[in-house]
Formats: sequence, C-alpha cells, structure tokens
Amino acid sequence: MKNWSKLLFTLFLCSLTTCKLLAQSTPEDQKMQWFKDAKLGIFIHWGIYSVNGIDESWSFFNDYISYDDYMKQLDGFTAAKYDPEKWAKLIKSAGAKYAVITAKHHDGVALWDSKASDLTVVKKTPAKRDLIQPFMEALEKEGLKKGLYYSVLDWSHPDYDRKTRTKYRYKNDSERFQKFVDFNFQQLEELSLNFNPDLYWFDGDWEHKAEEWRSQELKDQLLEWNPNVIVNSRIGGDLGDYATPEQGVPVTRPSSNYWELCLTMNNSWGFQHNDHNYKSPNELLRIFVDCLHMGGNLLLDIGPKPDGTIPSEAVNILEAFGRWTDKHAAAIYDTQAGIPEGHVYAPTTLSKDRKTLYIYLDYKVNESLVIKGLKNKINRIWVVGNGTKLEHREVGKQYWSAVPGLKYIDIPESVYDKDITVIAVLLDGEVDLYREKGQVIESN
Repeated sequence: MKNWSKLLFTLFLCSLTTCKLLAQSTPEDQKMQWFKDAKLGIFIHWGIYSVNGIDESWSFFNDYISYDDYMKQLDGFTAAKYDPEKWAKLIKSAGAKYAVITAKHHDGVALWDSKASDLTVVKKTPAKRDLIQPFMEALEKEGLKKGLYYSVLDWSHPDYDRKTRTKYRYKNDSERFQKFVDFNFQQLEELSLNFNPDLYWFDGDWEHKAEEWRSQELKDQLLEWNPNVIVNSRIGGDLGDYATPEQGVPVTRPSSNYWELCLTMNNSWGFQHNDHNYKSPNELLRIFVDCLHMGGNLLLDIGPKPDGTIPSEAVNILEAFGRWTDKHAAAIYDTQAGIPEGHVYAPTTLSKDRKTLYIYLDYKVNESLVIKGLKNKINRIWVVGNGTKLEHREVGKQYWSAVPGLKYIDIPESVYDKDITVIAVLLDGEVDLYREKGQVIESN
C-alpha cells in the first residue's frame, strides 16, 4: 500500500509539471513539440536521377548532361522492388520519428498521380503507380510523422522561366510566372488533401522573391488545409517554422528555436552507383550527438535505387543507428540542449526538467572525466543503457569560495559502448552553473 501511495504521489507531481509546462508554452511551441522531441528523421531522395546515378536535377541545369538525355531516365525508373512497409519499418528501427520523401524535385517529375501535371512517374515511367500514397500509409501505420519534400521551382514546367543556369525560356514575364505559381498551389492542394502530411520540406525558393512565390498566401492555405502542418525555412520570406542547415555541421547553435541538420550518408542525395564514400556509423552518430547537444535534429538522407531497393551501405548505417538509439533512448528523446562549452570536454544534453545531465563520450577517458563549474550536488551517476553506477569525487573546493570544485568521475573500461558512451548525472535540482571569472583571496 505504501508503494502504491508513493506511485500515485509521483504521478500527481508529474501531472502538475506537465500542466505547468503546457501553461507556459505558446501554441507554436505545442505544435512544434513533436518535432523538437523527434531528434532523428530520415530524408529520402528518390527519383529518375537514380537510373543513371547522376545529380538530381542539377546535372542538366549545370549542363553536365542535356535535358533530353536526363529525361530518358524516365524509361528506366521501375520501382519494381519498392516495399514501402519495409522502408517504414527500417526507418522506425533506426530510432527515427519522422521521414521526408521527395514528392517532386527541381526536375518537375512528380512521384504521385498529380492531376495538375503529365510529368509523373505514373504516366511517364514503367513504375506506373503512385509511390507517395503507400509510403505515407506505411509511415502512419508505424506511428511515424509524414514529411513531403516539394520544390517550388520546376525547371521542366513550360511556365517557369529558367531552363538551365545560362538559358531562360523568357524573362520578366510576371503574368506567366503567376500561372506557374497557381500550378504549385494546385499540386500542393493535391498533396495536402490526399496525404495530410505533418511536415512540408520546401526547396528552391532562391530564384524568386517571397512576394512572387506568394509565400504568405501559400502558408495560410497550407494551414487551412491542415492547421497542424509545419514547414521548413525555405518557403520564401521569414515564414518557416524551423531552420534547415545543410551538410555542414553547425559549430554554434543556430538562432532558430527549432532546427535540423540535413545530411547525406555519402556525398550524394540521390543514389549514385559510383559514390562509395559513405561516412562510418560512428562518424554519423557523432554528428547526431552534436545536433542533440545544440538542441536540434538530424535529418539523415538515403537514396534508393531505381527499383526501390535501399543500398546495403545505407541499411547497415540505419541498423547501427538502431542499436545505439535503442540502448540510449533515455538520453535522446526526452532531452534538450546541453550546458555551455567548457564545463565538460564532451557534448552534453539535459533532461526536460534540467535535473539530469547527459554526457556523450566518443573516446575512452584515460584517467577521469571532469565536470567544471557545477554548483549542484550530485545525487547519482550511471552509465545509460548499461546501468552501472559510478562514483565521483570533488577536488579543489574551498570553503570560503563560491567557485565549485572539480568533480571527477572514474569510468571503468568495461562499460564503454563501441560507438558513443553516455553518462547520466542526476543532480539535486535544476542544473546550476558557475559562469564567473573566479575569486581571489583578499589580503589585508
């Protein structure tokens, strides 16, 4: 009975905390909460460019290949072994909470049965079927959030002005361009009403101003179709819900409250059979931890083959992620950005109540791990996913000084993870850091 009372009291305190957090959060915070908690997403660049294994859209735009030769790839895009349920299960097993697929890249080839265009995989390729619908259904079945990539520019559309980097169909024909923008609205209405995505990942806004794209009108319309949909920062203007740094890992935390790093596993977004320069699982996990440390997400890209199979190298990476995320789930999904640099020589995160400090070690400590400037008392330390409790000692604390001592943690060889080891430090309250320049002894 005593244990039941204790459990009920704990649940009561948790409910009070949840209510308090909800009361303090804005409607934007509440809508973005799933994204902030997701931490890991999977980007999927799939299109006809996988047939020859060349740069998606850019290969003809940059005159590496003629437009006609690029479009000949339509004939080889079969999706014969496409298994959306298998994709979704693999994504979920990796620890990802959402996925984003290229519904249409800059080449204008739609992966769904668009009524607004004839340039679709349904009408122009041997696949002859809608490839978006079954994947959206598979994601939903696995409890994953659904994201759609959509290029607002279209280098194939007859009403779009640009054809290649140096060639234009026409210039400064605003009336014709607005006909093209109407076409975008038509396709986005199809995507919104047919698939009800949780997220839009826009791209290609750089060639025109937000006013020309009618970005505000588009954002309003998207919200009318789905009030809970969120969009990235590439919609044109300052209208995005989150930032999307690309490829380069941020050195300092982006200014946006919500952000994700989109990153390729090798050097290519789509499948390229000659690109074998895959990053190792450990390298990618370290990048993932850097994102966690700065309060962001990682959107990790895969490029399926034209038949719909995922390269074995990508599968191996996702399986490695699954092993690590499953073991360290407590230190991933219920966390926020860590403490400032300098307190620990390693990335960190904090639990949502800011009472547990997680430290990520991608190396083996030679002697002891040290935490500097931590005012809190430490209640307990353990190895996440392992359970081993660790001891600590404080060195250099002077009774007359407000400067905390150095807190040393000894870590036995046996507890290290083969990729990244996570140490949890339970504090006596919300994390409290000493950030001053130090004190000196006053002399008379």
